[in-house]
Amino acid sequence: MLITSTWKNGKTFKMIPTDAECPYVECIFDADMKVLAVIGAIQKDIFHMMPKIDHNGDIEMRKTPSREGKPFKEERRTIETFQEYYIEQLDEIRAFVKRFALNADTFNFEQYLLADQTTESAE
Repeated sequence: MLITSTWKNGKTFKMIPTDAECPYVECIFDADMKVLAVIGAIQKDIFHMMPKIDHNGDIEMRKTPSREGKPFKEERRTIETFQEYYIEQLDEIRAFVKRFALNADTFNFEQYLLADQTTESAE
C-alpha cells in the first residue's frame, strides 16, 4: 500500500506491506536520487564490523585509534539482514509500484517521480 512520508526533509512515498505474503518489508522513494529502495522480506547473513565487547558488555577501547580514527576495537560478525534492492529507472519503478501497490491507481505517486529538486526545496 502506498503512503505519503518524509525523507531527507522532503515529502515522498513509501510502500508498506498489507499481508504476510508481501515480498518486501518496506519501500521508500528517495526523491533526490530518484531511486526506489526496496527492503525485501528475504533475510541473509552478512558480515559487519562491530565494536568488540568485553565480558561486562562494555565496548573495548584501543590504546591508539585505528587508521580510520575509531577509538574502539572491532570484530567481524555475521548479522541476519534483510536483502536490499535499488530500482533506478523510472519506468521500472512505475512497473514495480503498479505490480505491488494496492492503491497505485488512486495514489498519485507520479508527483514524486517527476518532482524537480529545486521545486521541492523551495516548498
